[in-house]
Amino acid sequence: MGFSHYKLILKICGVCLVILLLLLGVYFASNNAGKAVVKSGFYHYTVVVDCGSTGTRVNVYKWWKPASLSNWDLPILVHSYPDNSTQSLSRGSSCKYHCVQTEPGLDKFVGNSTGVRLSLEPLILWAEQWVPRERHGDTPIFVLATAGLRRVLIEDARRVLDDVEDVVKEHSFVSKKSWIRVLSGKEEAYYGWVALNYKMGSLGNSSIGPTLGLLDLGGSSLQVVMEVHDGGRNDANLIRSKIGLVEHYILAFSLSSFGLNEAFDRTVAMLSQVQPGGGGNNERYEVRHPCLGFGFQRNYSCYVCDGINAPYQRNLSIQTHKSEFTNTHLVGDPDWEICKGIARAAALNLSILDWSQSTDLNNCKTGLSSYGSDTLNFIAGTYLSRRFHALSGFFAVYNMLDLAPIANLTKIWEKGQQMCSKSWPDSSNASGNQNNIGKYCFRVPYMASLIEDALCLGDKEIVFGPGDLSWTLGASLVEVEKPWPSSTETTILSLKSKEVLYSSILLFLLLLFISFIVYYNQIKLPMPGKKIPAVRLSFPSYVHPKLRPN
Repeated sequence: MGFSHYKLILKICGVCLVILLLLLGVYFASNNAGKAVVKSGFYHYTVVVDCGSTGTRVNVYKWWKPASLSNWDLPILVHSYPDNSTQSLSRGSSCKYHCVQTEPGLDKFVGNSTGVRLSLEPLILWAEQWVPRERHGDTPIFVLATAGLRRVLIEDARRVLDDVEDVVKEHSFVSKKSWIRVLSGKEEAYYGWVALNYKMGSLGNSSIGPTLGLLDLGGSSLQVVMEVHDGGRNDANLIRSKIGLVEHYILAFSLSSFGLNEAFDRTVAMLSQVQPGGGGNNERYEVRHPCLGFGFQRNYSCYVCDGINAPYQRNLSIQTHKSEFTNTHLVGDPDWEICKGIARAAALNLSILDWSQSTDLNNCKTGLSSYGSDTLNFIAGTYLSRRFHALSGFFAVYNMLDLAPIANLTKIWEKGQQMCSKSWPDSSNASGNQNNIGKYCFRVPYMASLIEDALCLGDKEIVFGPGDLSWTLGASLVEVEKPWPSSTETTILSLKSKEVLYSSILLFLLLLFISFIVYYNQIKLPMPGKKIPAVRLSFPSYVHPKLRPN
């Protein structure tokens, strides 16, 4: 009995030892796997859809965050899509540098869920090709609208966003309702500033030197952003932002109706006030435009000409929804000097009366004060950056001039006049290309007037580009940094740890099961060191006859 009891204790100790060894193996495997993930870092992706006034675009960003970076450091951008080799999804797209876009903008699809779907579906499917399938489930998608949806009624914008949400939910990217919204102008401007300074290496704990100023010109609005040293000022346009360990005080202005398309509309509205003729809203009204070439004739929907005979609206920075557009017929009547004057008037937000009386605007700030452009005058007096980068519409217009990246305003004026003088005599066949050239003959002087006369940046270094930069890069950084990057990191680390843990537990259970099978079905062999008893054969016993019982 004593030996059997001792044998049972040995068996129990053996089983416990096996279990202990398996548990130690699970622990070290999980721990080493976690350290390997942290040591190597991880990739993650973000998808940002830009719902603009002229079209809807998509960007995919691939990030790398090595373990050497602290939690405060920004991740490293590995690649962004689309790139230089990308073809647009739509023929005749207005993209002037690489982008993937559907047209028109989502603000044209109020109450049209099919139109919203046809605009978004190809973009999301395209983005899914660049994100590995196994990463779709932890890749966030942000659908952010700008000036196009800002100018429609709130309830109309909400209907469009609801249609957007229905489309996004059908795909495998991670989405939240708060990630599908209309950006304020200040947010859009700030995201552009973050994108620019991140791309140029001016953000982060290791950055040296001042940040760069931003000029971003869209179809409907103009963004002007710069950093200031005074964070205590009481200003609605001031943003206090902590990026890494560095705190920034940023002035971000978004000026609606100063975009390229709406500025041109305002020139049409101004010209309609001084040109004779015209009729009611139901009749075609002819407007002769000095920035369009000979023979140019087009029907035109003017977004700000809400009643040709109504007084010119002075405060165009406050936009209202207009469901009816004036039936306008544009006719080319080229004159470079008049074109320059009306482009300058649009840049300074002048009325037609102010424009006709503005003879001396050589002194920038004096000119602004004299003609009452308070917002622009305030911006002109607050800049501290010595270098500004002009993006989007600025870059697209400047790129047509084939000049060096750093601007020379004198060269811009000269090149614009040369381009328009050459194209105007040949524009009798008003093809689509000639239509674009005609608009550039307005856009060149308008762009130069914004920089020189409106923003008073003529003495600053203006760099046009980079052309592939978009505010969506800044949105990807800022939106992800809210709660998502830490949660993304946790998700990726925990997923890998769970994979190792689950596989280790499975291995443990498998070995334990095999151990019990072996234990209960083992061949009972002698224990080592135990003497083997001799085998005895049984023979009949011999007994002496005298000793036999009777």
